[in-house]
This record gives sequence, structure tokens and C-alpha cells, in this order.
Amino acid sequence: MTRMMVLTTFVMPLGYHRNSWCRQGSRAEEVPGLDLLTDIARTAENAKLDALFFGDVVHATPTLRGDTMMNGFYEPMTTLSALAARTRHIGLIGTLSTSLMDPYNVARMLASLDHLSAGRAGWNIVTSGDGYQNFGFAEVPDPAQRYRRAQEFVEVVKQLWDSWSDDAVVVDRSERRWLDTARLRKIDFAGDYFTVEGPLNMPRPPQGHPVLVQAGSSGPGMALGTSVADAIYTAQPDFDQAVSFYASSKSMIAANGRDPDAVKIIPGIVPVVASTQREADEIAAELSSFLDVEQGRLQIAGDLKVDLSDLDLDEPVPAERFDQIPQRSSRQEIYRRKSVEQELSLRDLIHDRARSTGHQWIAGTPATIADRMQKWFETPACDGFNLNSPYNPEGFERICSMLVPELQNRGLFRTEYEGTQLRDHLGLARPGLQF
Repeated sequence: MTRMMVLTTFVMPLGYHRNSWCRQGSRAEEVPGLDLLTDIARTAENAKLDALFFGDVVHATPTLRGDTMMNGFYEPMTTLSALAARTRHIGLIGTLSTSLMDPYNVARMLASLDHLSAGRAGWNIVTSGDGYQNFGFAEVPDPAQRYRRAQEFVEVVKQLWDSWSDDAVVVDRSERRWLDTARLRKIDFAGDYFTVEGPLNMPRPPQGHPVLVQAGSSGPGMALGTSVADAIYTAQPDFDQAVSFYASSKSMIAANGRDPDAVKIIPGIVPVVASTQREADEIAAELSSFLDVEQGRLQIAGDLKVDLSDLDLDEPVPAERFDQIPQRSSRQEIYRRKSVEQELSLRDLIHDRARSTGHQWIAGTPATIADRMQKWFETPACDGFNLNSPYNPEGFERICSMLVPELQNRGLFRTEYEGTQLRDHLGLARPGLQF
């Protein structure tokens, strides 16, 4: 088969660009309701995108202005369950933390979503860097410990999904027996972090295992993703860095005894789409005009966890400020490269973060944006893209009605869904089980 792009969309109802909700027509008044989300979901499904992807924010920061929190109002599992009833084909990927939750509940929530959606569920596996005080933790656990816990967490969840045979539900009316309990088993898992008896309290998911996604580009993140994930989300704003990351990831996947072609590498992209370059630039300038630069300074400082209050806006963040950060995250490393190596001023870094948060950003026509995406895909630097809509709903409608058809016309993306489940969309085999 011809290799096709994976295209998912990161759903941020108020737009990916900071303060883009200030634009006329944003429908900001409807957040956190369901109607705007439904329209976004159906727009994505009409464009034949693979999946909707929801992140999760489990904490609020009252010291920042309220507009910094509004895209985090939607809890992924309840939201995706509602959207499962309003869509038919598109995948539904939600974020659940291995640091703040327990494996049994995660296994049953995702199995339930997979059943309710007829096989469209996916799990974005994260270890969480914030919000611990809201869950009874006195301090944030060490990153290495978080990733060790995550590895064991995923193993428990997969064993729970496999605690029911595919043929356990028999629906034998003559014997008044809906379930053959001999086709269930305890998992009796005992590890460093979890002791779980099992079995799960519901049938095996339609996909066998909901699709596993991992978002992380640090060393521990790559180790986790390449060992367990079906797809890896990543922030890669630089082409050469993306090529290197892609090659390294595929090599690590193979070293784990897995098929590199069966694991999709999906960087984010923020496309401002317009009929002409001039119009795209005008939209980009308008979005930039909504930014509060001093608020942006606080957000950059929060991301880096260093004080930036004394810096001149027109000077780069000094290298020694980044040296103050122990165990820099992959996103913090992106900011370091932009400041130290590319010499972006703090003001420019604030604007760059506001529009891209470390992802690739481009304003242009469908053809020019598709040219870049095609180059990345064919090199290869990726297996597809996570589309971050800069503003909603119009910005996403332009992506789906202008950019996606350009990719379809080039033979890079499907024109119809080939199957009904998320694994079908991504070309992934279903894990079989019978006992």
C-alpha cells in the first residue's frame, strides 16, 4: 500500500495561539460546553482525520490571567465519551496520567470508551510534571521514578485488558449464561509500584488494546514511547532535528524487538491557512496583536521555572539561566536552542511560544504548507502530523477545507475511511487473545 500520512488534531477549543479567542467569531462564550466541540469533531471527521486528541490540565494557576487555563476545562474521558455519541468514525485519544491515577481505573475507563465508540479509543500516556498538590502529593516525584512507574503502569493496564478472552461473552439464553467465567482470569500482578488482582470488570476492548500514544522527546520519554506506544507525539520545530529524532526513534523501536513501521512518529504543526500569503500574514499579525507580552514573560518563566523578571525584552535569555534548570525537559531544551543558538530575544521567544509552544509554525497557502509537510513526510522526518489549529472555529475549518484537500490531491492522505476502528485508520494490527 502507498504510505499515507497520519493526521490527528489536538483539540484546543479556544485555539492553539495564545489569546486567539479574542478574535471575532471565536465562540469563546460556549466554552466549556459541548456544541463547539461537536462542530470541531464533525469538521475533523468530514475531513477524514484519524483522531481527535485531548490533552489534560489538572491544575489551575490563579496568579496568571484566567485565559491561560480555559483550554484545560475539558476532562478527556467524559468529553470523549460524549463525542463518541456524536461521531461515527474518528478516533478518540485522551490523556491519562500514570502518576496521578491507578491502573485499574484507567484500564476500565479506556475499555469503556472503546466499547462505547465501537473501537475508536486511544490513550495518551503521560507522567505529569504539575498538579501533584491536588492529588495528595507533598512534592513532585523524581522524573526517573515517574517513568519507572509509568512502564509498570502500562503493563498492568495491558494485562487487565487481556484478563478476558475475546470469546468470554457467550450470550447463551438456553443456559441463562451471558458470560463464561472460565474465560476470565486473575492477573495477580505484583510489582514495585502496583499489586493488582484482576480480572477487569468488563469485556476485552473491541480493539483488543486501545491505541497507545506517548508524548515525550526526552531520553526517558523516548525510552517509554519506543517500548510501549503505537504512536509518538513530539515537538520538533527544526527539520534537521526532526530527521534525527525520527531515525533515533525508529532505531530504538527496532532495538525493543518491535516493528518500526508499526509505530507512528507524529510531530505537531500549527498552520495558519489562507488563499494568499498576504492574507495568511495578516491573520498571523492579528493573532500576535492579542498577546500580552508581560503575561507571556510570566508564562515563559513558569515553563522554565526560572526568574525572568529582570531581563530586557529585547535581549535573549542568557545561557546561564538555562543552566539553572536541573534535568531540562525536551520543551525546555527547545527554548534553550531558540534563545542561545538562534539568539531569539525574550520578546521574540514570548511570541514564538504564544503561537507554537515549541512546535513547528507556518503561515501560508494550502500549497506552500503542503510543500513543507510533504518534504517532512517523504524525507522522512515524520509519519504524519498533529494539527494544532491556531484559532477556532474558522482556523480549523480552513485546515480541513483547504489544507487537507491539497494533501489528498497529492495522494498523501485518504479520501475515505478504510475501516471503523482507530487501529484501522492507523494501519495497526489488533492484539489477539484466546484462552
